[in-house]
Amino acid sequence: MQYGAAAAAEQAWYMPAAMVTAAETAAERVERLASESAVVVFSVSSCCMCHAVKRLFCGMGVHPAVHELDLDPRGRDLERALARLVGGGGAAAAVVPVVFIGGKLVGAMDRVMAAHINGSLVPLLKEAGALWL
Repeated sequence: MQYGAAAAAEQAWYMPAAMVTAAETAAERVERLASESAVVVFSVSSCCMCHAVKRLFCGMGVHPAVHELDLDPRGRDLERALARLVGGGGAAAAVVPVVFIGGKLVGAMDRVMAAHINGSLVPLLKEAGALWL
């Protein structure tokens, strides 16, 4: 994963400074981003599981807000905050993808796929207003 000044310079458009207060913690930012769209995926652009979960949603006609952590200057901090949320301890690299539906944490790929298989994913998406089937 590419972090640092080069990634920050390339992705200056990613998060306008006006939208982020200096005092906003990574956990607060995760919470804010998770509540801004019906479906939010925190991802890493080179992660195959992240790609799979994004394809699952797009295949269902749901277009999630995707936050690529490797393209975000504060991506590492966000990964650590997400790891704490999903109970991943310090193993942040194994945390993504992390999915929020309706502002509520669904979890990582295993939880999303379990919800899809047992039929509870579609009702969650409908309730959040992301799917109108």
